[in-house]
Amino acid sequence: MNRKPLLATFLVALAFLSTSCGTGDKLASISITANGASGGVINLAGLGATLQLHVNGNYTSGKIIDETNWATYTVTPEGIDNNTTNALQPPPLTLTLNPTGMVTSVQPAVCTWVSSTGDPKNPGWAYDGDYKIVATFRGLQSNPIFIPVASAASAQTGMQGQCGPTS
Repeated sequence: MNRKPLLATFLVALAFLSTSCGTGDKLASISITANGASGGVINLAGLGATLQLHVNGNYTSGKIIDETNWATYTVTPEGIDNNTTNALQPPPLTLTLNPTGMVTSVQPAVCTWVSSTGDPKNPGWAYDGDYKIVATFRGLQSNPIFIPVASAASAQTGMQGQCGPTS
């Protein structure tokens, strides 16, 4: 029995295995987006309005896998309700977020938008409050996404109840 070909085959197999070890597909980052945004503007307009969040796992191989149903979410209220000038309340008030990434506006209704012009025909919308949402999956956190809410009519003088760019 000639051992040289057997040894050569073994060494080639060992070299192949040692170069391929550790190059498996790994999660590199995660990102979060919202479907249902109108014209590129994220706005939760009206009571019962919904936005579907999507969390993508970005892998070292270049694969992108939807991880929405396996992510966990942190929601942080930022800013004020322009109708009351009170700080936004944490969920489950004003909005809810279920485990599948569905955001829904609920009572108490709020308006976090403000018109910079006070003119309902050309309002120049900006927001003073939003809900910052960050997804976490396998120990990685996503970019934050900011969701202003227009579930109440605006009390801003001259705006005839309008609140936000799509209300």
